[in-house]
Amino acid sequence: MAVKIVPKDEMVNAIGTKFEPGDWIEVTQGRINTFADCTEDHQFIHVDEEAAKNTPFGTTIAHGFLTLSLLSKMVEGNGVVPENTVMGLNYGFDKVRFLAPVASGKRVRCHSEVLNVDRKDDNRFLIKQGVSVEIEGEDTPALVAEWLSMVITG
Repeated sequence: MAVKIVPKDEMVNAIGTKFEPGDWIEVTQGRINTFADCTEDHQFIHVDEEAAKNTPFGTTIAHGFLTLSLLSKMVEGNGVVPENTVMGLNYGFDKVRFLAPVASGKRVRCHSEVLNVDRKDDNRFLIKQGVSVEIEGEDTPALVAEWLSMVITG
């Protein structure tokens, strides 16, 4: 995994670039509990292991937003950015769909691709990535999304 730095005028050529999936991240019950504390979302399906055994999932599951928030770590070290990049900012999502629950103890990783590059002016680029979070050993991804980042150059 490596971030590719390209001349500003060549950023449009990054469209279609696919990245190798990142490292696996284990979604432990401890991580789920910490996220529940941070968000004050203590719904039983996330934090009550005994009650969760009686659901169709048979165990606790991660919050969808926990999986979404792990994207920053999952794409770390992947990307195409223009030369002289000063910073990148989360700009939002055009689409997010949670397709399958992530059971406690499962591992996830992200597949990503540059879908679009929109040069806003001399120093700002809006980059849209398609992301899919794979759950180890499962066919259906945890989520798919179109993630927007604003990259600012000097």
